[in-house]
Amino acid sequence: MSAGGTGHAIVLGAGIAGMLSARVLSEYFERVTVIERDTFDADGPRRGVPQARHLHGLLDRGRTIIEELHPGFTEEAAALGAPTAEALIGTRWYLSGLRVTPTETGLTSLMATRPLLESVLRRRTLAAPGVELRTAAAARALIGDARRITGVVIAREEVEQAVAADLVVDATGKASRSPDWLRALGAATPREERVDVDLGYASRFYRRTPEDLDGQSSVIISTGPNGRGGGAIRVEDDRWHVTLAGMLGDHPPVDPAGFADFAATIAAPDIHRIVTSAEPLDDGVPHRFRHAVRRRFERSHAPEGFLAVGDAVCSFNPLYAQGMAVAAQQVRVLRDCLAVGTVDLPARFYAAAARVVDVAWQMSTGSDLRYPGVVGHRTARVRLTNAYVGAAHRAAHTDPRIARTFLRVANLVEPPAALLRPAIASRILLPGRRNR
Repeated sequence: MSAGGTGHAIVLGAGIAGMLSARVLSEYFERVTVIERDTFDADGPRRGVPQARHLHGLLDRGRTIIEELHPGFTEEAAALGAPTAEALIGTRWYLSGLRVTPTETGLTSLMATRPLLESVLRRRTLAAPGVELRTAAAARALIGDARRITGVVIAREEVEQAVAADLVVDATGKASRSPDWLRALGAATPREERVDVDLGYASRFYRRTPEDLDGQSSVIISTGPNGRGGGAIRVEDDRWHVTLAGMLGDHPPVDPAGFADFAATIAAPDIHRIVTSAEPLDDGVPHRFRHAVRRRFERSHAPEGFLAVGDAVCSFNPLYAQGMAVAAQQVRVLRDCLAVGTVDLPARFYAAAARVVDVAWQMSTGSDLRYPGVVGHRTARVRLTNAYVGAAHRAAHTDPRIARTFLRVANLVEPPAALLRPAIASRILLPGRRNR
């Protein structure tokens, strides 16, 4: 297919992954229909995204891909009140209880609530030729057989309708029912891998003053040995969006006193100072994330005419803020695959997307396995990697080169191997050389 081609593509889900997919598909299909069970009557969090009330981090790799697909995206979000900052200069990061030394990284932090990010992306995507959004509609089943998917059954106000499509893309998230739908057609279903973390969130908004954090726009405090951490991000309307998190069932309370007490137990005092001095703007809200899950579509014989993207493929522990960025990386893979054609599209897409997912999955699950209560096989490689990362955390406290490299790896801009380059590894492992 060439840009402005023929055919009809359906995207299930109008979140980040769904809208980015629709934008790419508009280059290769005459019509793209996005099916979404929610409505968009208000600007606040929508029912289908329960985590939307909590802090969202858009890693710079994800931001640059969105910018590639929608030039001016960052500028438009900023015009609507979302602050931007040079990471480590305009923001603060704590790793293993130590503040990462401020230094230039070449990374841009875009700080916004999930509803704002979605609204900008949705408006821009729907401006693309041939893209249509149907709300208050839910997918009920796939149409086709084990070899090829030819459409989807849509229910709207309890009235079902069969809609034909040349390609169906599932972007319905972690709760995707596509494995059940494929099984019903006799098609192969992906094997699942899970890592149980029983993560709990609690979030509140606070009024920001210019003196907070010495004028910086955010602070991220990674989870310490007690499994507790949190973040405070300056978002639109000059507010602090504060989220506290606890692993393995140790969940932060939402009442004001309990929220403040929990904030006092994380590895640095910055968030606690905001919580105890700033004016609260709402009540605390909780969220629970029981497990990370990866569906191995690349290891099953996928039918033609159907793809899964985003959290429908891999849902990460949200502590690492990888979800939106990895979804954007998958959509970029889809764009490259479509540029070649649609023959064997699922097999080609899943193979290439798996390489993208592998990096983030290994980073996040390896980090989760630091905690003895997380069930999983701790290979010698995992143990050595976590020991090395701990050394990198300590080194990033004083060494600008390590700080820059570490944050670029965490933002998926550079591969993890960047931390193993001799010039970096020697500074991590030999403090004397670093000091010289």
